[in-house]
Amino acid sequence: MRSRTANWFETTVRYERQTEDAGQKKVNEIYVVDALTFGEAEETITKEMEPFVTGEFEVKNISPASYGEIFFSDSDTDDRWYKAKLSFITLDEKTAKEKRSTVNFLVQAATFNAAVKNIEDAMGKTAIDYIIANISETKIMDVFEHNAPAKKEEKNDKPEFEG
Repeated sequence: MRSRTANWFETTVRYERQTEDAGQKKVNEIYVVDALTFGEAEETITKEMEPFVTGEFEVKNISPASYGEIFFSDSDTDDRWYKAKLSFITLDEKTAKEKRSTVNFLVQAATFNAAVKNIEDAMGKTAIDYIIANISETKIMDVFEHNAPAKKEEKNDKPEFEG
């Protein structure tokens, strides 16, 4: 698992895709891109989709993502994206009361249970108490990172947040 914090945008694109029976079908798909502005998000998704599109292509929507951090899996079988809401538990030193704050993450996994495991793997390296408040599968097709790290063959890679 590796983690990446960035400005993420969810982009919806509409294009013609080749169907299994050699026909064409218009589809709407959601992709996440790392960008600083809406214009950069549109430019990035257009460039990333160019090799896959032969006919019409349109960026239908761009919106800032509700998460700032994504947990990427190293497994090739993890082909789905899950939104996870985590509640972090802290103690207010003045009142000695438990205080909770929620943060959303995007998690790459093959199944719901694998998403839970990937969250636990990523969060296990922190000393923060948390509760998984919600996990739901998304319709996100892929995530495009700015300056994405190259896939490494070594198994002892360390996540970005470990240094």
